[in-house]
Amino acid sequence: MTEGAEPKPARVVVADDQTVVREGIVMLLGLLPGIEVVGAAGDGEEAVELVAELAPDVVLMDLRMPRCDGVEATRRIRAEHPGTQVVVLTTFADDESLFPALKAGARGYLTKDAGGDEIVRAVRSVLSGDAGLSPSIQRRLLERLSDPEQPQPVAAEAPDGLTAREVEVLALIAEGLSNQEIARKLHVSTATVKTHINNLFAKTGIKDRAQAVRYAYAKGLVRPPMG
Repeated sequence: MTEGAEPKPARVVVADDQTVVREGIVMLLGLLPGIEVVGAAGDGEEAVELVAELAPDVVLMDLRMPRCDGVEATRRIRAEHPGTQVVVLTTFADDESLFPALKAGARGYLTKDAGGDEIVRAVRSVLSGDAGLSPSIQRRLLERLSDPEQPQPVAAEAPDGLTAREVEVLALIAEGLSNQEIARKLHVSTATVKTHINNLFAKTGIKDRAQAVRYAYAKGLVRPPMG
C-alpha cells in the first residue's frame, strides 16, 4: 500500500441480542474510519447465517445470546468460514467467558466500554493476523497463564449451579480477601464482585462470609491451607 493511501474498509457484522446495544454499536461503527457495517444479528444463529451470506471480514460478537451463544457461534464461524475473524465484545472481562471464546477461535476481545479508537485497532489487528486484545484483557490473560497462585477449583464440577467465576470469588473469600481486594485481583468493579457474591449466596443458601468459607472447604472448592 502506498503512503497516504486509505486502507480498504473492513466489512463488519455486529451480533448482540439487546436491540439498543446492537443499534448503538452499529451507529458508533458507522462513524469510525475504515469500517463498513454490512449486517447486524440478534443472536448467534443469525450471526452464522449472515457470515455465510455476506462473508464479512470481522464479526463483533456478544457472548450471551439466545438460541446460539457467542462462543458456539464463534466456533462455527471459524470452522465454516475461516476468512472471517471474530472479535468478542462483552460486558465483563472475566475468565468464564474469555477463555472459551479464545479457544473457540476469537482473535480479539473487547469490553463494551471500549472506545472507537480501541475498536478500530482491534479490527485492524485481527485482519493483519495479530491478536486484538484490549490492555485489560491482555493483563488478565497473561496473569492467568503465568500466576500459579491463582485459586483453582478442586471439584470437577461446581455444586449448586455455581459458575466458574462465582467459584473463583468464593475461593478468594476463603482466602480472607475483602470485596475491594477481590475486585483488584480480578480486575473488575466492586459492584461486580458484590453481584457475584449475592448470586452465590442465593444459590447456596449461605448467609455470611464465615459460612462461605466453611462451604468452600466442605465442597472441596478450595484446599485447606498446609501446615
